[in-house]
Amino acid sequence: MTRKHAIVDAAPSLIVSHGADFFGQDRHLLKAVQDLGPYAQNSVAWDDRPTIAPLVQLLEDLADRADRTFPPAEAAQLSEQLLVIARNRRIKAAVSALARALADAAARAAADDEPWTWSVEA
Repeated sequence: MTRKHAIVDAAPSLIVSHGADFFGQDRHLLKAVQDLGPYAQNSVAWDDRPTIAPLVQLLEDLADRADRTFPPAEAAQLSEQLLVIARNRRIKAAVSALARALADAAARAAADDEPWTWSVEA
């Protein structure tokens, strides 16, 4: 009989500034954030896909570059694109909640006129 160990290796995560916790950060699993790419493509019409292409490219290249900083104007644009994903009724609730959390953090950064930062922690 085999047992499943209670202790598992830590999964890499993405730490986002302007989050909802006490320290102003949010921590999301890196794999979950990377998996938002296909949902982003499928949440908009075919003709509108070039508008969301930078977000899809950003999510796909997340593992290549550990730290990213977005100016407030770009954070506002990313917030709007992430809200499109979050509001799509055909997307799973967990994916929608992740997109909404990222959109809220980006909107807070844009509203504070501060850069929005992402960092990957192994």
